[in-house]
Amino acid sequence: MSRPQPAVVLDTNVFVAAGFKPTSHAGRLVAAVRGDRLRMVWNEATRRETRRILEQIPPLCWADVEKLFRPEDEVRGPVHPERFSSVPDPEDRKFAALAHAAGAILVSTDSDLLANPQRLDLLVLTPAEFLAEQMPS
Repeated sequence: MSRPQPAVVLDTNVFVAAGFKPTSHAGRLVAAVRGDRLRMVWNEATRRETRRILEQIPPLCWADVEKLFRPEDEVRGPVHPERFSSVPDPEDRKFAALAHAAGAILVSTDSDLLANPQRLDLLVLTPAEFLAEQMPS
């Protein structure tokens, strides 16, 4: 019997990396969400940010990932990004706040988020770390 996979929040940079290189660690994570092997939680703020970024970067396409934002995995409650003021980029705070509120692992390549996860009180991993630690083959 396989162990259940933890919920994740995928930072926008994971979608960008996956779009450019589907065989990368980021690409493997997005494929795992697509294949229902990994549960990705989201809220309207993170969905909107991901869409905004993907629509600005040709040849990436929002339509390629839109269906990964499944209604049953939406977090609708309060997430409190203001509690993450130690994160320098305000746009990154929404991802950290969502992961914290949902009890999920934040997957990112952002150095500010990865630098000191203890101060955030949540687990932040790179795509490679997540695959090695949470989804070993």
